[in-house]
Amino acid sequence: MKMVKTILKPERFEFVKKALEDKGFISMTITEVRGRGEQKGISLEYRGGKMTVDMLPKIQLEIVIKEKDVDAVIATISESARTGKIGDGKIFIIPVERSIRIRTGETDV
Repeated sequence: MKMVKTILKPERFEFVKKALEDKGFISMTITEVRGRGEQKGISLEYRGGKMTVDMLPKIQLEIVIKEKDVDAVIATISESARTGKIGDGKIFIIPVERSIRIRTGETDV
């Protein structure tokens, strides 16, 4: 099993969620996070002065899936999250040793 952890723009989340649901990947965990990547933040003008915001709001999406589904999930997220602009996000693939459903005790489901 693998965990696909994705950091993406908040405004792209609904597109990603819908695309994943359409492909049958409905279980996910979402966390609102702040961070920065290559863009190192943005500059804003506020009351005539420049202000740098270097930690931008992002969404962290985590999905645990079977290894055979990794490429499909990566393609789905990439296509639905991409705007072509800096700050679109990043996808990480992490090994998962086991999963246990608390309610039933089932493993690797």
